[in-house]
Amino acid sequence: MPALCATPDSSLPCSAATDDASSKRLSWGKIMQKLTDFSNHSLHSDDEHFRNVFSHSGLDSVDSVSLSESDFLYDPVEETLCSEVVDLIEQSLTEAKDSALRCSKLLIPDQLMEHIGQELLHLAASEPCGLRGALINLCVEQSNACQSVEQIAVDPDLVPTFQLTLVLRLESGGLWPMIQDLFAPRSHSAPILRHALRLNTGFRVIKKKLYSSEELVIEEC
Repeated sequence: MPALCATPDSSLPCSAATDDASSKRLSWGKIMQKLTDFSNHSLHSDDEHFRNVFSHSGLDSVDSVSLSESDFLYDPVEETLCSEVVDLIEQSLTEAKDSALRCSKLLIPDQLMEHIGQELLHLAASEPCGLRGALINLCVEQSNACQSVEQIAVDPDLVPTFQLTLVLRLESGGLWPMIQDLFAPRSHSAPILRHALRLNTGFRVIKKKLYSSEELVIEEC
């Protein structure tokens, strides 16, 4: 059964991957059930919306209605899949605090995950299999080095058509260096051994098409 999975990749141009090699899988049956419920509700809502548009404008057909570009590009299947991938990325980062990142606590801004989801949809839009064809390398810049956290095959039963390398950054400016120890757990008998880390909302993404010789696409987000 097709499923999302994540496995470390020692071939990445980053430093050693996490020791946790267990696969993470998501149920496609659950995803499709969500999509069926969503689609039925969405179609009903759209019918009501267009009937209201026609009744107030005197238009006779949908050909007379000018829809925005986002209406045409919106894909509920891709949106739902993207949400599952973002959740898996966040889970992988959280689990990496005890291995690859070696920190006591990792703080992940909601804005970062939302931005990652938008970028995944944007970069997958021109691909023949959409986001299902993505192979995602997840890395974190730490001490001027790139630490590999996880490799995620969105659909392991599909030959990947493009590779995305997400390079996340740690927060190093502002007040964070002075207050980060407040987020680290303390022991009554021992001092703090490791710092808490916080991810920055900015990141870099590198896209490589696996079926053509096109140049890499590098975006600073």
